[in-house]
Amino acid sequence: MDRLSNVLTIFSVGLIVAVLLSLRRSHIRVEYSVSWLGAGLVLLVLSRSQAVMQWLTRALGIEDPPLALLITVSAVFLAVFYRFSLLVSHLKDANIALTQRVAILEFHLRSGQDASRQ
Repeated sequence: MDRLSNVLTIFSVGLIVAVLLSLRRSHIRVEYSVSWLGAGLVLLVLSRSQAVMQWLTRALGIEDPPLALLITVSAVFLAVFYRFSLLVSHLKDANIALTQRVAILEFHLRSGQDASRQ
């Protein structure tokens, strides 16, 4: 369990540092970085707190703490991925609506130009 906790600690610190550096260089927007920073902090707390791990193991009804940790890590990342799927879907819908509005404006501009020529 100690080796898994240490690997998870290194991973979570690396994730937090990578997100902060990307945020500093404007490679990622603030509203998207919050999810990743939250996931990194949850992983850091889970990997360092034995009391939280024991509680989590009992709450999940699993006898093996590393398995409970891996299940929780998977759930955290699934939640982050689901949030980003919602954001991408919203952006796609907004893009379609914007494209349709531009097409309507172009149609009206062309119709106005054709009418003025006659």
